[in-house]
Amino acid sequence: MTEAEPRDLTIIGGGPTGLFAAFYAGLRGISARIIDTMPELGGQLSALYPEKYIYDVGGFPRVLARDLAKNLIEQGTQFGADIRLEEQVESLIREENGFTVTTDRGRYPTRTVLIAGGKGAFAARKLECPGYDDLLGKGVAHHVKDPALYEGKRVLVVGGGDSAVDWVLNLKDRTERLILIHRREGFRAHAHSMAQMRRAVEDGELELLLHREVRELHGDDCVRAVTIFDNRTNEDTTFEVDAVLALIGFKPDLGPIASWGLELHKNTIAVNHRMETNIPGVFAAGDIASYDGKLELIVTGFSEAAMAVNHAVHTINPKARYNPGHSTNLKLFKEREEAEAAAIEV
Repeated sequence: MTEAEPRDLTIIGGGPTGLFAAFYAGLRGISARIIDTMPELGGQLSALYPEKYIYDVGGFPRVLARDLAKNLIEQGTQFGADIRLEEQVESLIREENGFTVTTDRGRYPTRTVLIAGGKGAFAARKLECPGYDDLLGKGVAHHVKDPALYEGKRVLVVGGGDSAVDWVLNLKDRTERLILIHRREGFRAHAHSMAQMRRAVEDGELELLLHREVRELHGDDCVRAVTIFDNRTNEDTTFEVDAVLALIGFKPDLGPIASWGLELHKNTIAVNHRMETNIPGVFAAGDIASYDGKLELIVTGFSEAAMAVNHAVHTINPKARYNPGHSTNLKLFKEREEAEAAAIEV
């Protein structure tokens, strides 16, 4: 088992919040480490919807998730954060000068800890019907990695949240036939996306069937047909498909973190206005952090990461300033700009 060098801040989670925290730690002059269970940085941006457009990040009218992830990775690793991927955190051990975070592969001494792991590990919600387990990965999927795979195909999308609505909007110009079913009338998606979806239905680009659920998936080496039913009349309908996207959400699981003695609210960690948990020196930010008035947006995670890092710096050095100043005034970036300008002149 690896015994790593100590770090000032260990960040659990390599998604947008964790990456911005690593950047901000470097900005404040402290060393950082990121630990994540995924094989790559970027969190859900990279793993679940890399080809999906993100509309609610400042400075981008719209940006592909994979491009946003790429920029965040470049920004977050520029100060030399130690990156540990494909490691599952297990325990948090209090030490005289901080903590030791253990994983299934190593021990990581650290002065402070920031938990930024989204809402923990995510397991996709399954369609509870015959054929799902047998055909998963054979035309049946719970996320989209490459939209080109659905080019010219007959696709059934199941779901009523942002993911289902966003993906039918992304796929409507690629597919031969696109059907969205939802088990009720109400959707849990942004109003603007809903308006776009309804226009697509009116224009014949998309078929929308409400009060419908999947009865059975049919196929052998791949999915070939689906039977759905009307949950008001129990009437069945069977039709041929080439792909089924079950975009019905994920079940969050804090895993071992839930046993660390943190104050929990369901599957989130309670924090105060400094992003402090009930354990001094341990902070939380992003979707995993909980407080009154919480707004779950990527940009919220950025702000919370900066606040958590600022207060972690003060925990490490009580004489440190809370106000770090503006990055445009920092000597580090001025020197970089001067070097780039000199290179251009040459």
